[in-house]
Amino acid sequence: MNFLRGVMGGQAAGPQPTGAETIQKLCDRVASSTLLEDRRDAVRALKSLSKKYRMEVGTQAMDHLVTILQTDRSDSEILGYSLDTLYNIICNDEEEEQDENTQKQTDDLCALFTEKFLQDPERITLLLTLLEEFDFHVRWPAVKLLTALLKSQGAQVQGIILVSPMGVSRLMDLLADSREVIRNDGLLLLQQLTRGNAAIQKIVAFENAFERLLDIITEEGSSDGGIVVEDCLLLLLNLLKNNSSNQNFFKEGSYIQRMKPWFEVGDDNSGWSAQKVTNLHLMLQLVRVMVSPVNSPGATASCQKCMFQCGLLQQLCTILMATGVPADILTETINTVSEVIRGSQINQDYFASVNAPSSPPRPAIVVLLMSMVNERQPFVLRCAVLYCFQCFLYKNQKGQGEIVATLLPSTIDANSISAGQLLCGGLFSADSLSNWCAAVGLAHALQDNLTQKEQLLRVQLATSLGKPPVSLLQQCTNILSQGSKVQTRVGLLMLLCTWISNCPIAVTHFLHNQDNVPFLTAQISENLGEDERLVQGLCALLLGICIYHNDNSLENYTKEKLKQLIEKRIGKENFVEKLGFITKHELYSRAALKPQPVFPSPEQMLFDHEFTKLVKDLEGVITKAVHKSSEEDKKEEEVKKTLEQHDNIVTRYKELIREQDAQIQELKEQVAALSSQHEQMQATVAQQLSQIQQHKDQYNILKLKLGKESPSQGDGSQQNGLQTEELSQLREELDELRKQHAVLQTQLAERDALITTLQSSSQTTESPAGGSDNTELLQELEALRSQVQSQSSEISHLKTERQELLTRAEAEPSDTAPPSASAELESRLAAQTSETEKMKRSVAELEQQLAAATSTAAILQTEKEKLQSEVQESKRSRTTC
Repeated sequence: MNFLRGVMGGQAAGPQPTGAETIQKLCDRVASSTLLEDRRDAVRALKSLSKKYRMEVGTQAMDHLVTILQTDRSDSEILGYSLDTLYNIICNDEEEEQDENTQKQTDDLCALFTEKFLQDPERITLLLTLLEEFDFHVRWPAVKLLTALLKSQGAQVQGIILVSPMGVSRLMDLLADSREVIRNDGLLLLQQLTRGNAAIQKIVAFENAFERLLDIITEEGSSDGGIVVEDCLLLLLNLLKNNSSNQNFFKEGSYIQRMKPWFEVGDDNSGWSAQKVTNLHLMLQLVRVMVSPVNSPGATASCQKCMFQCGLLQQLCTILMATGVPADILTETINTVSEVIRGSQINQDYFASVNAPSSPPRPAIVVLLMSMVNERQPFVLRCAVLYCFQCFLYKNQKGQGEIVATLLPSTIDANSISAGQLLCGGLFSADSLSNWCAAVGLAHALQDNLTQKEQLLRVQLATSLGKPPVSLLQQCTNILSQGSKVQTRVGLLMLLCTWISNCPIAVTHFLHNQDNVPFLTAQISENLGEDERLVQGLCALLLGICIYHNDNSLENYTKEKLKQLIEKRIGKENFVEKLGFITKHELYSRAALKPQPVFPSPEQMLFDHEFTKLVKDLEGVITKAVHKSSEEDKKEEEVKKTLEQHDNIVTRYKELIREQDAQIQELKEQVAALSSQHEQMQATVAQQLSQIQQHKDQYNILKLKLGKESPSQGDGSQQNGLQTEELSQLREELDELRKQHAVLQTQLAERDALITTLQSSSQTTESPAGGSDNTELLQELEALRSQVQSQSSEISHLKTERQELLTRAEAEPSDTAPPSASAELESRLAAQTSETEKMKRSVAELEQQLAAATSTAAILQTEKEKLQSEVQESKRSRTTC
């Protein structure tokens, strides 16, 4: 203890030890002291020296401090001192500014000691275990130390935590800590943990992170909250950005609906604090993450639909039209609304119906376009409005038609400002940025819409008093030829390329002006500076589109003549080289990355994202079209026409075959139904025949039994009036019945064969001898009917015999003829009669089925002959073609 007092307290006599010597002695005391108090005092002393002598403490004491964490788990105080010392070694918390060299040395020390600490991965597991301690002096330093390690060596620490059992769960428990300091530092820890690691992001999300974070945001006051809300939003962004699994989990958990209250703003929006602006900015970014164009189309569309249904889009539009909203929040809100409506028809329709709170009310689109073409507005705001207009028109042919319609003579309203008028005004203003934005906006109104490209050709502009109006197309080329700024010319050339692309009528209108082609060839053939190279490339693209989409309706500007003109005045190789200037431009690749127009300065605003797609599609085909000879063009045209004719013929035959297949399928279903009914009838008839035969056998057995009982009575038979001659006659009748039974068995077998023949006849509709088979079936059915009648006569004869037997039995004494035998004979004969009646009805139904099958077979035969003739004609037509 005296030693520690010398280190910590007053001056001692003699030479003072250096810092390194003192730290060495303290480390020895930590390693060798048996008393906990001595070790605790030594660690406390190391903590006090760790900031001043960071290098020495880190080099000599780190292993001893880790050992303390492992062995002295029962004393929270020494654990806290050890964690604080390790934190001071790894992380420098000094707030004063440092020069560049000092900062570099500090960062190097941090990396050095972090790497040394992570040499044993079990040390991270040890820290995770210490997080389970509830003591504030242990848990808080452990959180700070883990955060510092993640900042320095994030990927390595993430890997260790990922494989540690319950590692992420222990960190998530920090959000439930009632002590705000630990909870808030836990948020910072989770931010570092989830940065750039999709696996950990998924685990954190499924640990109920969304629910906890949204609860904290609500408790802290949403957008009006403090730094804690900002930390929660940053963590949510980490979990959702570029993580489709978490985004789907967020949507399915109905968490999008909980975002709506964040954007409820009042009428008085003055005096927003800097923290509120930051919070709302992050909230808007969170919405954009869910509907980002880089997400899968299905997931984006699902989130867009959800945002409309829960009223989130409506709330964002309210902020958009509110007054007093800070400029950066308004800009980010416009960008957010843009991506919520992009490609979603229902959201685009709603946005078209939004009106600004003005007198008279104006559509929100008009108000936004007024800001876009106003050069006094901030550049980022104008870019956001352009992006919003592009997203409104993306895959929205209805919206494209509405914008173009505001320019047509029949729909122009002189008393109001329309979107089309604002675009034309911006297109021909003196501000080059307005020219470019208006040209790109108008190009998006024509994107992939041939109808609107043709409609826009009708637009006429009044240039000045006393002069006839000129078309919009002509006015664009006039301005282009006047040599305006590069940004203006690039915008006009992009508009013209989009306009006439895949529209032969627009190409014809463009070529009809005799000055256009000479202007383009002159621009391409000149040797200009670097700034003009992009204009030359766009002129080459425009001329190439005039060749590729040319329908040869103008004699002076056919495909062949334009190619000859290029070869004479420019040269094919030079033309292709100038065309390649577009894709080689440094700003081209930047614009091709994402749809949102983001530029560091107005001067660099040259390319549009959708236009880069058009260039990519056309560059190759234009190069091939220019190099093709006239003979190759003719052959290609002939092949194209032949292919079109062939495609038309094939399409017709496909439709015909499709109809025939449907008819054949329907007929097959009918045949299958008839076959099934026939099988059921056959089974019913067989069952009835079996029952009849069974009744016959029982009757014969009973009859024989009665015949055997009569001779056994001897003299009694004569007493009862039965003569031997009568018994002989009964035996003969019994033999005759047996013979008739054998005949009936043969007839029944023939009938089974007949039913089999009828079934095969109904299933096979293509047999040419179907009619004659049906005739034979009818004849055999008549024979079967006569057999049934004969069987009925036989049953009548049996009934007569039964009556005679009953009469004789009545004359006999009661003890010789049991009444039960007579009753049984009566019941069996009645059952046999009933079964015969059923058989008759079955035969009648079989006749009806036979008639239907005969009719169906005739119809199928006719349809088959018709289909065969049509197929033969189709084959002959194809051979001729």
